[in-house]
Amino acid sequence: MRYGVILPGGPAGEQVDQAVLAERAGWDAVFVWEAAYGVDAWSLLAAMAVATTRVRLGTMLTPLPWRRPWKVASQVATLDQLSGGRAVLTVGLGAIATDLPDTGEVIDRRGRALRLDDGIDLIRALWGGATSYHGAHYHYECARSDLTEAVQPVQERIPIWVVARFGRPRSMRRALRCDGVVPEFTGDAAGPAGVRELRAWLAERGVAADYDVIAEGETPVADPAAAAAVVAPWAAAGATWWLESRWEMPHHTPERMTQIRDRIAAGPPSA
Repeated sequence: MRYGVILPGGPAGEQVDQAVLAERAGWDAVFVWEAAYGVDAWSLLAAMAVATTRVRLGTMLTPLPWRRPWKVASQVATLDQLSGGRAVLTVGLGAIATDLPDTGEVIDRRGRALRLDDGIDLIRALWGGATSYHGAHYHYECARSDLTEAVQPVQERIPIWVVARFGRPRSMRRALRCDGVVPEFTGDAAGPAGVRELRAWLAERGVAADYDVIAEGETPVADPAAAAAVVAPWAAAGATWWLESRWEMPHHTPERMTQIRDRIAAGPPSA
């Protein structure tokens, strides 16, 4: 299992410092969230790329139906170049909540799902060198191949992780087209038991064991053994990443920033 930390927010410079601290403390990845208006995720990740040398860098997550996929593709590929091949893109439908900005985007689930599928295909096509794409919702045509060539990723295949609801056929078909899944469970299929069931489902469909399954949660700061005990059942069930998160509001107070730094400095919850 590998270990990442999701930075919940705060000033851009402070988040870059947190990424440097995470690398020094032994974390494997740093993720930031992408808001309609707020600290820009891709500028932030670019700054982290030049301030670090080892940790993977990405979003958790990018609401792709509310973004221009060709712009996202260029931002991720640029990050991959700046970081020497450490970019990860996590995509989802986008959260609809009253405390998030309302920008007039498509909010019905089907409309977002269709745009998510189309957006993933377009991004993959551009990273593969395509200069033309025509899907259900997005169309891209460019006669200049040099534009595509200049922003080719360092990685042969930048990982795309997608949020998917286990048990929903369309959602899981989307996950099979990506490189990892951030699973959502319903009913009794939750926690490590849900991951175990998901792994069995993936194996039945011939998905390789190195396909990423992402778990997320909180572990204690002052007790490394207790922290490792929280994560161990997830690893045993087949999760490949543990992402440490602290989502409680507000994100940017001095007290909150101290809590985040303390958790990062304590290192990943590995055995």
